[in-house]
Amino acid sequence: MKIDAHQHFWQFDPVRDSWITEDMGRIRRNFLPEDLYPLLKSSGIEACIAVQADTSLRETDFLLDLAGQYSWISGVVGWVDLSSLNLDQTLEVYSGNSKLLGFREILQSKDPQFMLREKFIQGIQAIGKKGYTYDILVYPHHLSASLELVKKCPNQKFVIDHLAKPYIKDKEWKEWKKAMQPIAERELVYCKVSGMVTEADWKNWTEDDLAPYLEIALELFGPDRLMYGSDWPVCLLAGEYGQVYEVIQNWTSRLSKSERDRILGETAAEFYHIY
Repeated sequence: MKIDAHQHFWQFDPVRDSWITEDMGRIRRNFLPEDLYPLLKSSGIEACIAVQADTSLRETDFLLDLAGQYSWISGVVGWVDLSSLNLDQTLEVYSGNSKLLGFREILQSKDPQFMLREKFIQGIQAIGKKGYTYDILVYPHHLSASLELVKKCPNQKFVIDHLAKPYIKDKEWKEWKKAMQPIAERELVYCKVSGMVTEADWKNWTEDDLAPYLEIALELFGPDRLMYGSDWPVCLLAGEYGQVYEVIQNWTSRLSKSERDRILGETAAEFYHIY
């Protein structure tokens, strides 16, 4: 089964979604399942994972409601306040919903030390005990702290979103690789080959610009811990859904069928327990 392991839905609100600035006009509107389904179908993708874009329980409920309506939304990576004193009670409320697979925080907008606070780490450990995964959304300068977080939660399954957003536009990869390597050595840490076109030159990127980062990701994580994600609709800032998927299709074409199957769906199914 082919799975898009990373996409978003939203009903655009200019106040709540202030991160979608005026120069991002292409995505300053609603994006809902009926918009995505034809794109998945045309690329032969059978399922997707809806990932939070807002830090609220309302967001988690919104995505779970959509997943309940559409069987091809295989699961949700929601948001919860990991530092809350009421975390256990909140998790209990969601315990009956099998579509809730994991959680994410917008760590890229925070100081790297945010994720190393005692309460945050305890929160990660709490969701791990319930079987939830955790998506790490960071920039390269967060990777040192991310490694410490992973070390403090040795039994937790993590996935690095968007390859930690390397500086593709600047063609910088050496320091990023150096920081990613020790994280990739942790066997419970996976990586999404997603969100790359928006880290490149939006108007002028080529597949050759992305190739070094894909090759490094494959070297570090191997196909068994890599999963495809479109980052739709954010990707529309730099390319159409089909273009983004074609990059991964072309890149994986030289791999064996079993390796392609891992990256295009099986890894995500294993990580998020989609069967």
